[in-house]
Formats: sequence, structure tokens, C-alpha cells
Amino acid sequence: MQTYHVENFGCRATQADGAALEQQFQARGLAPASAHEAGIVVLNTCTVTSSADRDARAAIRRVQRQNPLAKIIVTGCYAQRAPQEIASLPGITAVVGNSHKQQLAALVLNEPVAKELPLNELVLDENFIDRDEISATSRSSAFVPLNALTSPSPKPEARLFVSDIFAHTQLQAAPVFDLGLHDLGLDALGLPDLENSASRDSASPAGPRQTDRTRPNLKIQDGCDNRCSFCIIPSVRGSSRSLRPEDVLREINALVGAGYGEVVISGINLGRWGRDLDPRSGVSDSPFEALLRSILDKTQLQKLRISSVEPMDWSRDLIALVASSPRIAKHAHVPLQSGSDSVLRRMHRKYRPWHYREKIESIRAAMPTAAIGADVMTGFPGETDAEFESTRRLIADLPFTYLHVFTYSARPGTAAAALPAQVPIPIARDRNQILRGLAAEKKSAFLRSLVGKTLDAITLGATHRSREGDFTEALTDNYQKLYLPGNHQANRWVTARIRASQDELLFGDLQPAN
Repeated sequence: MQTYHVENFGCRATQADGAALEQQFQARGLAPASAHEAGIVVLNTCTVTSSADRDARAAIRRVQRQNPLAKIIVTGCYAQRAPQEIASLPGITAVVGNSHKQQLAALVLNEPVAKELPLNELVLDENFIDRDEISATSRSSAFVPLNALTSPSPKPEARLFVSDIFAHTQLQAAPVFDLGLHDLGLDALGLPDLENSASRDSASPAGPRQTDRTRPNLKIQDGCDNRCSFCIIPSVRGSSRSLRPEDVLREINALVGAGYGEVVISGINLGRWGRDLDPRSGVSDSPFEALLRSILDKTQLQKLRISSVEPMDWSRDLIALVASSPRIAKHAHVPLQSGSDSVLRRMHRKYRPWHYREKIESIRAAMPTAAIGADVMTGFPGETDAEFESTRRLIADLPFTYLHVFTYSARPGTAAAALPAQVPIPIARDRNQILRGLAAEKKSAFLRSLVGKTLDAITLGATHRSREGDFTEALTDNYQKLYLPGNHQANRWVTARIRASQDELLFGDLQPAN
């Protein structure tokens, strides 16, 4: 039997794409296997930073070393951005851009595929493609891989399948499942007295597995119509496009029927969901909020969690809906990037620091115990000490629970890569550490503020053993890691009274069901 392995890098959207790729192979009768045993290894890459590119190249070398007979297929955002660069690496069988992920299994298995784009819409890298060399035979074929269009020097051995991502309107939907706190790297916290002993038992055949299938993540939107000067994502994922509402409801109802207690909906620019639909699902304004109401009305989902939503999409009505519904998790991730007005303008962000402050303060006022997180960038070109201080001060003032802090990484083809006054990497990294330290202080204070409170939490299934007994991992409604005494089945909503916090963990005791 043929076997496959899909390894994902980067964001939840990439993980969702990876889940859809797995479904493609499973539908063709292939069996999953480890990376060092599979006959086909798919590396589903990220390219948001230069380090993401390095991680992908390191993974290629690792797979080639550990499994030299495998067909190595590279897909994802890095493949879409730089297919020729990847194809020149040793051991690559094929490079499949985001533009052809939906056909990846068919391409790898040499199945016939339908023509998706006219030839003149193919993305051809002018550095190595000579359009005059395209043959008449190629023009009339049903599908044309890029290496059939030209003879680069040196010619890559890999086959290239990359076309114009902006010409694509379809969206794949496949739920991704969290792996539990241990599998997500909890042991790296160095917690004392805790020895992992994650259970590998299964629940009933029709229900979720006990450990590695919890909190499914459903991508309902892809692409982005914004043009932030630092971001490569629009050019590798294309225009904003939405999963139709009936498909969203069908997927969520199927997950509820399978026994899942929480679903996370995500996207590249989630708050823009539905604006590309025609007609706009019968909604005159705020399609995303209308979708949330539809999910609440037309499914029996116990808890809906919303992933990252841009600041200006957090309308008063959306904040009120999230705050008022017990079935929507009290969690808001609101990208910031910078607290400096001048830096935000150079970034081409569509809000100012005072707009952002108003949104965060409104969310906190409506949801006093909500988790509030943000993405923040240090070292953007031209960032002065005073501009960084504006960011630090805004973060210090606002009630954040956590931060994702990134050091700016120039991406080829973005406007920011050509800006003058690039910040030296050591300075950018120092600023990164300052913000990480501030975030750690805020996180610790937030956890301490929860001691003595009662919170809802969903069990994740894996158990840990200590001198005090077994603990089950859980995640609170407001997105905090929680240990509960005893062994508990996964995907069950429980109520816990928080008795202690330690490092980045809460410890609680189960409360009687109402």
C-alpha cells in the first residue's frame, strides 16, 4: 500500500490546508506514515519570515537524509513564492504552489487533472522564464507545469506546478485538530513534579480520539485584500475568499455530530469573511457577525472560538455578540503590529494607535476575564527609539493577556523590503526581548487574577502524573492552560474553580454540574 506523510509549517491556515491534503490522499486509498517511512512526504511550508524559509529547507534536508527513497513534495506559501528556488534543491520531486494544492494528490500520483487557468494567467518568474520559448504544443495541453514551459539553466529536476493565485476563487475546508498541551510543547515549560503519561486510549469509534483530536479548527476564509507593506501573504494566498455559509454550517454540524465540544473558526483575514460572496448571503452589512449568529441558531455547537480578527473588524455589535453569548469563547486576538502612528502608516495599516486602544478597552469592558492577545513586530524599517517606546508604552497601558512578538524580516517583493533605514538585527532583537518580558509580566498577572474564580474549560484528554496524582489537560473558555486532578475523557466541557497559577498554567478543581 502506498503511504504518505504531510508535515505543516506556520499558521492555522497552513494546518487547515494540510488537513485537506491528507483527505486527498486518504480518498485515494493511501495510508498515513511517519516522515522517515512514507513513500510520499509533503512539506506544507510557510514563508512569512526568512526563518520560516530556513525551517523548510532544513526539513527538506532532514527528510532526504532519513528517507532517501521518498518522493519529496514541497507546497504551501514558500512554494508559491519561490518555486524555482525550492526546485533547485537536491531531492525534490515536485513543487506545488498554493494555486494547485487542491490538485496536489492527483499531480503527485500522475492522475489527469482539469485545466484551471488559461496559459497567459500562469505566474512566470521573469528571472528564469522566457515566454517566447513556450511551444504551441504546451499552449494546447490541458495542464502545463512550469518546467514544461522553459529550460532554466541549470534545469531543475523537480516538476513545478504554480499559477496565478489571484485567479483562484475556491476554498478548501478540512478541520484541523489540536494535539493537547503536551504535544503543543507544554513540557518545554519545565514544570516540576509533572511526568507526561499521555493516554493513547480511544473513545467510542464514532467519537473523537482521546488525545490527539480535540478542538477542531475550521478555516472558513483565505487570502487577504489588504496590502500591508511588510506582508508577503497576499501574494502567495491571493484575494480574500470565503467558505459559503451553508458549507460552514455543514462542517460544524458534522463535527458536533462526531462529538466535539468546541470548534475554532479561522482565516487569513477572518473578519472579512463573506464580503466576496455574491449575493452576500442575504446580508446587507457585517457578514461575519451574521455568520456567527447563524452558527448559534442553526447548530448545537457548545462553544465557538474565533481566531484572529483585525482591529477595525471588531465592531461594537461584534463585541456585544461575543460578550453576550455563553456559546462564544471569551477570547479576542487583535493584531497590533506597532503602537507608533508613524510606523503604522509606513506599514500601510488601516488604523491608528488611538483606534486600537479604543477597541481593546471596549473588549475588556465588555468581557472582564477575556483573554486578549496581539501580534507585535519590532525592527520595522526606520523604527526609531521613540517609535519603539510608543509601542512599549501602549502595550504597557493595555490589558493584554499575551503577545506574539516577531522581529521584522524583509520579504522579497514587499514594499517594506525596499525602505531605507533598515533596523540592525541586534537592535530589533533587543526590542523583541523587551516586549516579551513585558508580555510575560502581563500573562503572570492575568493568571493570578483568575485564582479563586470559576471558569468553564474543555478537556483535552492527555494526562500527566505527579506525586500528587494524575492531572488532565484542559483549556479554559478564556484560552488558558488548565490542569484538573484525575483522568477525564476528552472533549467535555466542565466547570472548575481556579486554586493556583504556576508559570503559564492554572490548576483547578472540578465543580459540581448545575
